[in-house]
Amino acid sequence: MIKLWKERLMELIGEENVIVKDSAIDRLSKDFYWYSPILFEELKDKVADCAVVPKTIDELTKIIRFAVKNRVPLTPRGAGTGNYGQGIPLNGGIILDLTKLNQIVQINEKDVRVQAGVKLGLLEKTLRKEGKELRIYPSTFMKSTVGGFLCGGSGGIGSIRWGNLWDGNVLEVTILTVEEKPQLLTIKDEEVLDYIHNYGTTGILVEAVLPIESRTEWSQYIMSFDTFHEAVMFSDELSRDEAITKRLVSVCEWPIPSHFQQLKKYLVEDKSIVMLEITEDAEGRMKELSEKYGGEQSFYIPASKYHKGLKVSDFTWNHATLWAHKHGENMTYLQARFDTEKVLEQMRRIREVFGYEVQFHFEYIKIEGNVTPTSLPVVIYKSKERLYEIIEFFEEVGVTVNNPHTYLLGFGGYNLRMEKITSLKEKNDPYDLLNRGKIPKEVNVKLAK
Repeated sequence: MIKLWKERLMELIGEENVIVKDSAIDRLSKDFYWYSPILFEELKDKVADCAVVPKTIDELTKIIRFAVKNRVPLTPRGAGTGNYGQGIPLNGGIILDLTKLNQIVQINEKDVRVQAGVKLGLLEKTLRKEGKELRIYPSTFMKSTVGGFLCGGSGGIGSIRWGNLWDGNVLEVTILTVEEKPQLLTIKDEEVLDYIHNYGTTGILVEAVLPIESRTEWSQYIMSFDTFHEAVMFSDELSRDEAITKRLVSVCEWPIPSHFQQLKKYLVEDKSIVMLEITEDAEGRMKELSEKYGGEQSFYIPASKYHKGLKVSDFTWNHATLWAHKHGENMTYLQARFDTEKVLEQMRRIREVFGYEVQFHFEYIKIEGNVTPTSLPVVIYKSKERLYEIIEFFEEVGVTVNNPHTYLLGFGGYNLRMEKITSLKEKNDPYDLLNRGKIPKEVNVKLAK
């Protein structure tokens, strides 16, 4: 049966346009799911039957019509930099590699219109040449695509200033439905929220309009502190100081920085670090605050070398997890949100119970305008049961956990509008072909254990 529909697909779009080589299919069927030992076991054998790389909306529409007619599952994919198996096909079918839909359509004064396959790194570079820049992007921005970020991500560099995707950072999306006659829908205003971080389950995102800002000259620093407590106190005060314009405030306790191979010659053993992107004119005020908490400068990249070569952001957000996973032993992570009023007490209680089995890493962001210490703690993995003990204790002390060890949409703890998303899924994808299996049947379950 599979052989028959693949042959028909080749007849439709050309044999040369259907990828069937095992090594290529295996690569296109995977993302960074292996950050999680749990997801690794669940998803390691999941592969598509073939892949296609449409270059135009018309080509993509033709493929959708074929899939609907033959009831073949479709899994949209960007660069595959997600961490939860968002782009892994659970039921075979066709991988839609959208990286050739890569046109920067129009740069305006306050926004930019782009196709889904545009790489964020190229977009940021292009905008900066035009005296503009993106508001937010993930630490994987050099590889990740606009569509992948909007459908599978949430925030990143810039979130300390502008918040996450749903804080007004996506103005419009264009969606292709998966029906006998696919519709091209333009989604604006409040409705955009239903198409953000939905794993591409309610339609295929083909274009987006993002807000942009005037180019800022960003200097990069790594400040070192004797204790993680001091590093957090500094980061917290700096994050709330509106006199300091910032794009990144990331803090890692030792031994996490010991895994940052390219920075080893700059870092001091046993010292926690804060990684910053701030404006040049904020250096004086930043260093005053650093001295208040005993901090010292360990590394500096001037604004003139911003995004040229080594970047501080290469060691922040889930890049910190990646470095620990590469150079540590049995390392995984959690996604958590600490209480801004109780963060030090929550850390103390976690450390008392789990020691350095849990290693702290915070990314400061704004949520609805309020500075919040989100966390990507590195965890030494022992077993699934032990990991869920840690999650339960986090919640017991008032730390919210967004579980990254499940591929089910909404089970990770994000404040998703699951009822609305499920309704849109039924409307825009009536045969449940699009990223099948990622929307849970029970949307009210908190964790997928």
